[in-house]
Amino acid sequence: MKLHSLEVAPGSKHRRRRVGRGDSSGIGGTCGRGENGQHSRSGAKIRPYFEGGQIPLFRRLPKRGFKSVNRVIFHTVNLNKIEANFKADDVVDAKVLHEKGLIGKHDYALKVLANGEITKALTVKAEKFSKAAQTAIEAAGGKCEII
Repeated sequence: MKLHSLEVAPGSKHRRRRVGRGDSSGIGGTCGRGENGQHSRSGAKIRPYFEGGQIPLFRRLPKRGFKSVNRVIFHTVNLNKIEANFKADDVVDAKVLHEKGLIGKHDYALKVLANGEITKALTVKAEKFSKAAQTAIEAAGGKCEII
């Protein structure tokens, strides 16, 4: 096969339709655009979501809720998980919890919640503690360190 022997597939090439070249061409006069209206004029563009003057969908839908720009996302861990996975006098922080698979990536803040009981004296480092979790850890002889 050589460049001079290449041919276009039959039926794939079409002549450009020349509109507005007389009535006998079938597309003269209004050039296939119809008689009147916005689309018949040159330069007519309508936004893709325009609904002909009807109240648009995004304005008809109810507006609900509020998303705070300053929200803080927390990984949460309960006391029963800490009790089951750590020995006495261990240091518990986000990195260790992530290594044990108890939380996901430790790029979020950590909050300790009081679901379950704790009997071991542990040092727990987190950004936040619920009041019940803090009192339970301290009652067991442990320490709560806020990072």
